[in-house]
Amino acid sequence: MIRLFVGLGNPGTEYEATRHNAGFWWVDALASQWGARLAPDRAYQGLVVRVARPPVGDGPVWLLEPMTYMNRSGVSVAGLARFFKIAPEEILVVHDELDLLPGQVKLKQGGSAAGHNGLKDILAMLGAPDFWRLRLGIGHPGVKAEVPNYVLKKPSAEHREAIAKASEQSLKAVEAMLAGQMDRALQIVHAQPPRPKPPRKEPPPDPTGDA
Repeated sequence: MIRLFVGLGNPGTEYEATRHNAGFWWVDALASQWGARLAPDRAYQGLVVRVARPPVGDGPVWLLEPMTYMNRSGVSVAGLARFFKIAPEEILVVHDELDLLPGQVKLKQGGSAAGHNGLKDILAMLGAPDFWRLRLGIGHPGVKAEVPNYVLKKPSAEHREAIAKASEQSLKAVEAMLAGQMDRALQIVHAQPPRPKPPRKEPPPDPTGDA
């Protein structure tokens, strides 16, 4: 089961609405659903809330937003995980993903950091790649050199809405995550909206029929 939900981003009002903070948006939405309030905790260098009675599962779970800036996220995550004896496979890290379009979302376990500085530091500090990642698509500027500036800018209203819808879809998988049903969580996150049925074709008129 997932015992620690981590959203990645940068602290400060100047970064609140930027693409790099998509992980913060997701954890904020989950906290709102649960009626929980994140609060500063110096011990773990982040905004933290302990949810004693989650909707599903036996024990408490934690929500965390590191306040260490993106490239030092692992300090916060590893500090809390080690103190509460939370294994890497019991951690979900939610982050922005350049390789997915706005509106796309993917759930996976393990793997490399793929150039994401927050994941890179978490990998280094945990010493294991086995944590789960929820990848919220933000799109790519098209040129690698423009990435640092792109992730620290606000998405368009259309893209922000698409990211919000992807978050809403993935939040439906939280109860499965709490129950340890990660296969079910994968199905929920990756579910495709049903395709609209094609319009019914009327048969052509019979040329031999009576007028």
